[in-house]
Amino acid sequence: VASKLLRAVILAPPIAQNFGFQDLSSGHFLRENIKANTEVGEMAKQYIEKSLLVPDHVITRLMMSELENRRGQHWLLDGFPRTLRQAEALKIPFETLKHRLSCCWIHPPGGRVYNMDFNPPHIHGIDDVAGEPLDDKPEAVAARLRQQGCGKASH
Repeated sequence: VASKLLRAVILAPPIAQNFGFQDLSSGHFLRENIKANTEVGEMAKQYIEKSLLVPDHVITRLMMSELENRRGQHWLLDGFPRTLRQAEALKIPFETLKHRLSCCWIHPPGGRVYNMDFNPPHIHGIDDVAGEPLDDKPEAVAARLRQQGCGKASH
């Protein structure tokens, strides 16, 4: 047992079970709260029924409540944060978020994920197996973050 708590934020399929963390999935918590007719579940349901994205303030309220209930536990976030406002609730600076996302390149058809800091492909920007270009270059990540309202072009 580690003497300090480990907390990680990912934007990828859950890997929590492999490492003994609780998988805290925003989608799962949304479904649970909608089913239980909680206040936040009812708020979220209004948007979902109209095929709209659930706003940051609703998702953040939901997730911060779940995190508060797990203060002394190891966890791994899945699907949260997705925007700068959500990341700010976790006190994650934009540059840190951008750097971490920029380090992850993927090969969508094969489902392979590369981390440029500790698991890079053999040839920069090329999938090791298929030999095809990887997705999520740093420029694309920054553009996607800006498009989602996660910062300004100056970031």
